[in-house]
Amino acid sequence: MSPELISILVLVVVFVIATTRSVNMGALAFAAAFGVGTLVADLDADGIFAGFPGDLFVVLVGVTYLFAIARSNGTTDWLVHAAVRLVRGRVALIPWVMFALTGALTAIGAVSPAAVAIVAPIALSFATRYSISPLLMGTMVVHGAQAGGFSPISIYGSIVNGIVEREKLPGSEIGLFLASLVANLLIAAVLFAMLGGRKLWARGAVTPEDGGAPGKDGTGTTGPGTGTGTGTGTGTSAGTGGTSAGTGAAPTAVAVRPDQETGGTEGTGIRLTPARIATLAALVALVVAVLGFDLDAGLTAVTLAVVLSTAWPDDSRRAVGEIAWSTVLLICGVLTYVGVLEEMGTITWAGEGVGGIGVPLLAAVLLCYIGAIVSAFASSVGIMGALIPLAVPFLAQGEIGAVGMVAALAVSATVVDVSPFSTNGALVLAAAPDVDRDRFFRQLMVYGGIVVAAVPALAWLVLVVPGFG
Repeated sequence: MSPELISILVLVVVFVIATTRSVNMGALAFAAAFGVGTLVADLDADGIFAGFPGDLFVVLVGVTYLFAIARSNGTTDWLVHAAVRLVRGRVALIPWVMFALTGALTAIGAVSPAAVAIVAPIALSFATRYSISPLLMGTMVVHGAQAGGFSPISIYGSIVNGIVEREKLPGSEIGLFLASLVANLLIAAVLFAMLGGRKLWARGAVTPEDGGAPGKDGTGTTGPGTGTGTGTGTGTSAGTGGTSAGTGAAPTAVAVRPDQETGGTEGTGIRLTPARIATLAALVALVVAVLGFDLDAGLTAVTLAVVLSTAWPDDSRRAVGEIAWSTVLLICGVLTYVGVLEEMGTITWAGEGVGGIGVPLLAAVLLCYIGAIVSAFASSVGIMGALIPLAVPFLAQGEIGAVGMVAALAVSATVVDVSPFSTNGALVLAAAPDVDRDRFFRQLMVYGGIVVAAVPALAWLVLVVPGFG
């Protein structure tokens, strides 16, 4: 048995054990990386740790640390109130606002994980407050980021168009952008319909002070939950008997600080205190630093969190404990193992095997699936950079349209970033407050699996089979 095949089988075993025995998959993946790296790939410790995602580790820790402080001092509650007023109480519009916001950020040049890191904590805090499915809100944020991710001036778009030009393939910058935009927009519409969006519309308008209670617009419609549930993950709500839209998880209770309102408009929960003003300034500084000066999101977030902790230690004392350490372990362990796969050539081995198939259309769909599967665990742009050159030989035959093939690879390799093992999915998982993280992880993993199974085939059917380009 070849070393590459052994490494793939070990990855399958890791998934099976983590699923059936409730062991942290990251810890299992670290052990697998050590075993396979040492016994199969003949790597030393440095070779194994070469795949450790140090940058993602800092992003996860820094962003969750900063937003833990924001939750602790009530800043996220203030932002939720502001968002409700912005859409005049129509909670159903908020997922679309978050979709559009992340899409706009990536379209003008933000790296997709940076945009998700900025928007996801606010979006998911809103979801908790108003009993919106965290799966709906999190996936809307990620798909929004990918919807704008291939604009001609975006990071992803510039990289892929550069690869196409370097390989001397026909290209269409606008076609690539529209393919990703339309694909993610359609997926978002389906998610909104299936994960409680219609119930959110039926709920009508709410006020920022009612914690997600039914609107006062005359409809008298009771929403899927008021946010007063037990938060036990049993699927029932103590207050209204509703279930959390779309996920089957209970609406989680909203923690109320002693200085927050319990109703009405005069409570201090919507008042801008000095700590909240400073935290808002820190969030703006994070956006400006990442988008305007191309600074690292993780290091910037840690620095801002330390400044806030120094100025207001009482609000920040518990923030370090609220960093999503189990998520950090899970993601870093899995990506370290994927790094071992890349180091020993497993990814290249699989891609070259598919590229050697003599039937161009079959090779095209298999490359789309390889892009989706690998990208669910690794760099989307990295895998596109590897797969587009692999597609050159059969694109040169003229039987497959280059524009459609590149667009299909781009969509397949990025739409799967909802996976909890990708950077974007990991950020969503880490940013969700007051949820059963194990359950939310499983929901993201199942949804990511559905996307991996369905989207590459659909992208191939729509973009490759007609022969565009």
